[in-house]
Amino acid sequence: MPAYQFTAIDASGKQQKGVLEGDSARQIRQQLRDKEWIPVSVDTVEQKDKHSGKQWFQKKITAYDLALLTRQLSVLVAAAIPLEEAVRAVGKQSEKAHVQNLLMSVRSKVLEGYSLANALQQSGRFPDLYIATIAAGERSGHLDLILEQLADYTENRFAMQKKIQGAMIYPIILMLMSFAIVMGLMTYVVPDIVKTFDQSKDALPWITVALMKASDFIRVAWPFLLVASVVGVLLLVRFLRTTAGHYAFDRLTLKLPLFAKLSRGINAARFASTLSILTQSGVPLVDALKIGAAVSNNWVIRDAVNLAAEKVTEGGNLATQLERSGYFPPMMVQMIKSGEASGELDRMLSRASDMQDREVTTLISTLLALLEPLMLVLMASIVLVIVIAVMLPIVNMNNMI
Repeated sequence: MPAYQFTAIDASGKQQKGVLEGDSARQIRQQLRDKEWIPVSVDTVEQKDKHSGKQWFQKKITAYDLALLTRQLSVLVAAAIPLEEAVRAVGKQSEKAHVQNLLMSVRSKVLEGYSLANALQQSGRFPDLYIATIAAGERSGHLDLILEQLADYTENRFAMQKKIQGAMIYPIILMLMSFAIVMGLMTYVVPDIVKTFDQSKDALPWITVALMKASDFIRVAWPFLLVASVVGVLLLVRFLRTTAGHYAFDRLTLKLPLFAKLSRGINAARFASTLSILTQSGVPLVDALKIGAAVSNNWVIRDAVNLAAEKVTEGGNLATQLERSGYFPPMMVQMIKSGEASGELDRMLSRASDMQDREVTTLISTLLALLEPLMLVLMASIVLVIVIAVMLPIVNMNNMI
């Protein structure tokens, strides 16, 4: 039974929107008339998306939405509720219209005979890892267990994402406030103070002269600097969206000392987590490696994993190929090698995943903890330079007197 998205006018004259299921659009209109509502438009979810141009501006499923609906779906499927009813219940539970529409569309595909994985894939809004894991669960007949593992995975990812976002709030606010204060000092405060030195015949200290020139330049050129900054950022973003730009940025990231360690750690943790849950779900190793490569946000590391997948297909050893790439921690490579030798690769991948997650979380927490005092030191240094530049001429005058 397909899902239809409707717009109608109720008895009080207010516009109402929602999703109903029926055999045809005519039946949906009749349901609305039975409520004494006036139908304005009734379309299937797919038609509505096409008419409104949402194929270009689709609302993505957030990490929170994905974690929540996965947990709810795992609970309902474990309770032996039919799959289509479980999807419908999860959709009705959501308070977001685009999530409701998406799940109703998925349910319609399931009722038409599609598997859940195929229905999710046709929606185009779920990650490859998510779809592959559910497909493996359907093939093995243990969808409830796979959904539970997937729910744990998505919730852990969401928790880490929120932790990073929460920790970044204070440094970002501090950086913006520091920039605003410095610009205010250079634009309004410094000119009023140093103009008293213009009449002085004595040579001013070089730091004072530099400060005066910098202040004059900022006051005159700040509109041009603002426009140049915006244009520069837009051009940089556009370049980074190209293939060449993405590769250039990723190579640069892997060469910078601190950022290289962070990038390798994050991608290794994501790769280990993905490979762990896929191998535990029964996905073949080569397929799991290709999906693990796809979830990497660093294309250089992604190519290295794809190359490792090709070598494994030819009979090579996974641990050896990962070690040869140089992008994965030695401890993780050793654990994978041990898992391959003992035939317990899925269990060792799970342990490697937990280890990498802890290391990445610790590294990020340490960097964020260092960022706050560094911003304070930077701000204090800039203010100190301004104070020295202003006070030096005054001290020199007093000494002469």
